Amino acid sequence: MIEELLPPWVRSAEAFDDAVEAPLCPGESEAVSGTTQRRRLEFATVRRCARTALAELDVRPGALLPDEHGAPLWPPAIVGSMTHCPGYRAAAVARTDRVRAVGIDAEPNEPLLGGIHQIADAAERRHLDDLSASGYPVQWDRLLFCCKEAVYKSWFPLARRWLGFHDAVITIEPDRNTFHAQLRPPRRGGLTRAGQEPTGFTGRWLARDGLLLATIADPRPPGSP
Repeated sequence: MIEELLPPWVRSAEAFDDAVEAPLCPGESEAVSGTTQRRRLEFATVRRCARTALAELDVRPGALLPDEHGAPLWPPAIVGSMTHCPGYRAAAVARTDRVRAVGIDAEPNEPLLGGIHQIADAAERRHLDDLSASGYPVQWDRLLFCCKEAVYKSWFPLARRWLGFHDAVITIEPDRNTFHAQLRPPRRGGLTRAGQEPTGFTGRWLARDGLLLATIADPRPPGSP
């Protein structure tokens, strides 16, 4: 499913359960020691997906350890993202000469728990009301959350600082299966490695088989380092 949302120079792999054995590389077992068996299985399967995708870029398999913030440490000159939710695991990767950021997220197509006010401002809530009246079989509040998670996963490797739910304003286009994120992070330090933080992202989304997927593959601007 996820490959439908990504350009061909972004490689991906997905799984719908943890039935296929997914051995861990040295150091990865320690990263999930003390967690539940479910968490260890998810961790292993999503890394098997990542190594499958990396192999399509001719990158040798190796350990994919989380950094101090929990984000995966990718091989040199690679950007990527992982996601897992009940019934789905996926990873997407690309080379940095084509793409500067990748962010993916998967969620069940079910109502968002915890209340929409925690993640959406007044304009976004009005937008969700309009989307709900459209008749599409989509839990729009959960899709909004899914899109914001994909935004954060794209943002953080570039800026290396926090981006809150209210720091990204999402507009979803139901007929085109796209979304746009306008970023308004607090202005304090943490510039990107290129010296400029992104001001927005455009992504794609999909609702199918009880799942919601959101992806971002932010192209590298021409002439950028």
